[in-house]
Amino acid sequence: MGLDSYLTKRIYIGAEYEHRQVKGKVAITVNGKPLKINFNKISEITERVAYWRKANQIHAWFVKNCQGGVDDCRDAYVSEEQLKELLAECKKIKKNKAVAGEVLPPQEGFFFGGTEIDEYYMQDIKYTIDVIEEILADKSEGKGEIYYHSSW
Repeated sequence: MGLDSYLTKRIYIGAEYEHRQVKGKVAITVNGKPLKINFNKISEITERVAYWRKANQIHAWFVKNCQGGVDDCRDAYVSEEQLKELLAECKKIKKNKAVAGEVLPPQEGFFFGGTEIDEYYMQDIKYTIDVIEEILADKSEGKGEIYYHSSW
């Protein structure tokens, strides 16, 4: 139990509509058994692109900037501009750890983890930079939309 946070990428496929001319095959097995999936009925693909464990400073930023200050564990859309803002904040901290408490202060909470600005905090900052840079580098046509979700 504790704070778990995710970014997911939702890619609209719309394979159920002939005019979209979506082609492909799905072959997935779970525990050695194939899943029965009708490709022509796939409307969306969801991919987890980030996972944080007790990164309360990152969670607090998403709650404030993407969830309107309401921490209710719902999915929240994250715009490219918001990703760029968080990336800039993380880069400030990576460049100068002394500003971390002002830029992305740790947030206390039930099972939210530590509130020290230590090596774990800095690992979360580096991971966040890496993840956001990878998301922003995707220039493909169907790059999808990004959503934040947390549970605790």
